[in-house]
Amino acid sequence: MRVVIVGGVAGGMSAATRLRRLSEDTEIIVLDKGPYVSFANCALPYYMSGEISQRSSLIVESPDHLKERFNIDVRPNTEVVKINPGRHQVTAVHDGQSETLDYDRLILSPGSKAIVPDIVGLKEADNVFTLRSIPDVDKIMAELGQGLKTAAVIGAGSVGVEAVENLTKRGLKTTLVEAGDHILPFMDNEMAAIVSRETTEHGVGLKLNTKVSKIADHRLELDDGSTLQADIIIVAAGVKPDTKLVSEAGIKTGKHGGILVDGCYQTSADDVYAVGDAILIRQQLTGELTSIPLASPANRQGRQVADVIMGENRRNQGGIGTAIVRLFDIAAAATGLNTEQLKQAGIHYQAVHITGQSHAAYYPGGTPLSLKLMFDPKSGRLYGAQAVGKASADKQIDVLSVAIKHRMTVFDLPEFELSYAPPFGSAKDPVNMIGYAAENLVEGLSENIQFDEVDDAVKAGAYLVDVRNPEELDRDGRLPNAVNIPLDDLRNHLNDLPKDRQIIVSCRSGQRSYIAERILKNDGFKVKNLDGAFLIYSAAYPQRIQHTGGH
Repeated sequence: MRVVIVGGVAGGMSAATRLRRLSEDTEIIVLDKGPYVSFANCALPYYMSGEISQRSSLIVESPDHLKERFNIDVRPNTEVVKINPGRHQVTAVHDGQSETLDYDRLILSPGSKAIVPDIVGLKEADNVFTLRSIPDVDKIMAELGQGLKTAAVIGAGSVGVEAVENLTKRGLKTTLVEAGDHILPFMDNEMAAIVSRETTEHGVGLKLNTKVSKIADHRLELDDGSTLQADIIIVAAGVKPDTKLVSEAGIKTGKHGGILVDGCYQTSADDVYAVGDAILIRQQLTGELTSIPLASPANRQGRQVADVIMGENRRNQGGIGTAIVRLFDIAAAATGLNTEQLKQAGIHYQAVHITGQSHAAYYPGGTPLSLKLMFDPKSGRLYGAQAVGKASADKQIDVLSVAIKHRMTVFDLPEFELSYAPPFGSAKDPVNMIGYAAENLVEGLSENIQFDEVDDAVKAGAYLVDVRNPEELDRDGRLPNAVNIPLDDLRNHLNDLPKDRQIIVSCRSGQRSYIAERILKNDGFKVKNLDGAFLIYSAAYPQRIQHTGGH
């Protein structure tokens, strides 16, 4: 049997090597239009700053070594220009020479390509680059070697913020331009706002709700009327499936050109399979077809399609989407659905925020960790989670990813037995704690109100009580329209509070205000807890915080 694979990197090369491990008799040919069939795409931004110092570290495997170890015929710089499913043939061009290859099975792994916005002057500019491949980063490094001083990055997704971090570390004055209202679209606004603070604290300019209207003479003209000087411009506006050739072959595609596959990765054409960034898979929580262009799913899919071709019983189970990114000293991670996706899917949900520590608070070196959970308010089924912090965000989201993927509920989270010793974690792990908080909401022991609802509630007559201590208010700032009654004095002021109005309680993180909520509810008050309290509200609306104390 001859298996031809179009495209290498994660999906294609995982399929090729798995096929060989399952069969010594199969002829395996990999055709890739680029010069490198197995490279670390995710490492490219870190090479720009020198954090990854050796260019050779970007290359995972060479064609010669793949031939030697796996007996795979790898052909780089070979572009497939035609697929003929009816004849079981592909036509490829190498060094100007065309060749038609027969196949018994064909695996398509064309990946994704950078989205290039329609900006006047972009295509003509000599200082605009994308960051998708080793040739891309080679061009960028050659440009950076000219002693550049300023940079602009268009797009604030994962690649965009990684480019910002590494250009800044290299010494360039960098500005990040994003058309949306927050960075990192896979995060919710208030969680992304915590990450945004890192940009300004490291001297990065941040332009949100802003589009580039024109590029000329190393200058960006923005739709707010301002201009921005940039010696180098990185376009990181997202990716889309690279499937033009696939569509031309009559193979069915769906949303954004993603290849439609069944549970065994079979396309609409006989004996043609597809994996990786270019395919649509089923979102396990909504049932909708979507693209999840990440390395881990592509590697898994490559392995599974090889199993399918060799007769093993493997199924494409879909995915939930789990991602993490670092920006300077902070990490942002998410899994499952964010609030915008939940709304678009028409899923009724509730959210809860907590602020914990990366490890036991009494052990030196701990740092804050913000954690958010979305779940069904009746059944407690888990829908999504997000974490932001200098440490432990990866651990928390990995645990919650497993819980979401296996259809667990908030009631399962307190039962998780997670590793604990003071340097590594907390006896009350953040995953356990957010499970308790969500459990209280589902069972009716607590009611919360979100950061973006509280101002309207106060305008409508709610009474906002901040139970932090006065010195905290002087140090950190005050919530607008809040009455300060420290938690330990609350029982002495019950007669001062209106029983005929909705009371909203807040503290620094939500823990003390939950205690206040229970005190007041046990005394007959109508009470809601400001979810995430001052930390989340101030991250989302820093301009609304009133500073009357020491700074």
